[in-house]
Amino acid sequence: MAENSGIEWTTHTFNPWIGCTRVSAACDNCYAEAWDNRFGGERWGPHAPRTRTSDANWKRVMTWHRKAPGGGRRHRVFCASLADVFDNHRSIQPEWRADLWRLIRRTPYLDWLLLTKRPQNIARYLPEDWGNGYPNVWLGATVESQKEADRLAHLTAVPAVVHFLSMEPLLGPVDLSQHINGLEWVITGGENGSAYRPADPDWFRSLRDQCATADVPFLFKQWEGRNQREIKAKGRELDGVVHDGYPAPLAAVQ
Repeated sequence: MAENSGIEWTTHTFNPWIGCTRVSAACDNCYAEAWDNRFGGERWGPHAPRTRTSDANWKRVMTWHRKAPGGGRRHRVFCASLADVFDNHRSIQPEWRADLWRLIRRTPYLDWLLLTKRPQNIARYLPEDWGNGYPNVWLGATVESQKEADRLAHLTAVPAVVHFLSMEPLLGPVDLSQHINGLEWVITGGENGSAYRPADPDWFRSLRDQCATADVPFLFKQWEGRNQREIKAKGRELDGVVHDGYPAPLAAVQ
């Protein structure tokens, strides 16, 4: 539940609770489920209760917020890497979500990246004062193949300052043409782990070109591989270029 994340596109990772259920092919080799299995495997699946993280874990977010203005750039918080904020599981208490939205409101120097595989649930769980979106919340959805492309319509139907896609692990070609004009960012990359599924470089090239045509920032995170050593050895270049596109920085809210 890292203070400083090793993920290229975020500064910190925060989990308000832990646990989830597989919903699509991207979940087949879920790193979070494997992590949970090392600690008993009691929080994964439709019948497993989600568990809220400790008060100490929640309090560290305020430390990040206090440090953020001095660094000259906004800090990004990926929420949640071991859960799904928009999971509709009955064990997730309404007060947990209320506390999360309260924390987000209290930390205007942090940009919160809420990534989900359930964008059809987003509107249901937004706070009453959402309006056109909190100025420090980016809403994202995972789309790993064309089969899941209908998630874009659910995502872009909800107002937000930034809509983004995490297309990792990319498992097939995806045509974003119907909804790409509603996006502000696309992240993509290959799968890691011993059971990784190979990716065709043309899938990434197509997304790069679609983003370039629509003037959407594009970030290529990694090639696929068995482990991080193997992946890092391959580098991050796509046709000789490292693509590290990000949405334009947003001014801190006073």
